[in-house]
Amino acid sequence: MSSEVAARRDAKKLVRSPSGLRMVPEHRAFGSPFGLEEPPWVPDKECPRCMQCDAKFDFLTRKHHCRRCGKCFCDKCCGQKVALPRMCFVDPVRQCAACALVSRKEAEFYDKQLRVLQSGATFRVTFGDSSEKSEAMACRLSSNQRFLLLDGDSHHEIEIAHISAVQTFAEGSPPAERDTHTHTSLLGSQPTSEGGSARATGMSLQYSAPGSEGVTQLTLTAGEDVSTRRQSTAWLAAMHKATKLLYESRDQ
Repeated sequence: MSSEVAARRDAKKLVRSPSGLRMVPEHRAFGSPFGLEEPPWVPDKECPRCMQCDAKFDFLTRKHHCRRCGKCFCDKCCGQKVALPRMCFVDPVRQCAACALVSRKEAEFYDKQLRVLQSGATFRVTFGDSSEKSEAMACRLSSNQRFLLLDGDSHHEIEIAHISAVQTFAEGSPPAERDTHTHTSLLGSQPTSEGGSARATGMSLQYSAPGSEGVTQLTLTAGEDVSTRRQSTAWLAAMHKATKLLYESRDQ
């Protein structure tokens, strides 16, 4: 990738929307795959009362729109200002209680797990059938959150938006009977069971590669070395959370 192309992918601009200031990509196609679009606001004429407590709006009881869901609320039901990085807001924005709770939970991903993904970890990596030879590779998320970068004897870039299915392997079971956390299809199906709390040992991704037909499979397996195992496990847990956000962004 040339430096000019990389700079174009990472270029951003400051825009003002009815909801507040946003720092967005210069080109929409280069936005984060975890992002959410701003919701349309419920028209004022369609909400004479608070959509939470049913208080009637008047001169003293003003109406406010939640920046995450777009619904109308009174100040008591929509008085919290919470960071909303998935919509690229520069400052914390007004949200209803339900949306504020979700945004605060997502803050852990942006504050902690995103850093873990971008710091990377080392895995045994297999492309295609699991019987093929594996390679030790460093795996990390690109700074613009759009690519999974794998570096070893070879280099690979997988566009996050092209991942169609994810399966997480957990410890404590034979390979054929692994406890899994499965996203049967990130393109059109809701993630299935969350599974137990067992520590993740690996992950299988299915994705479409540019210029090729069908789906390619990639398997990441954490090594046995104690010094790198903890980092690999943390990376897998963060990637599992990332796939949930990816599903939600596609389902919007």
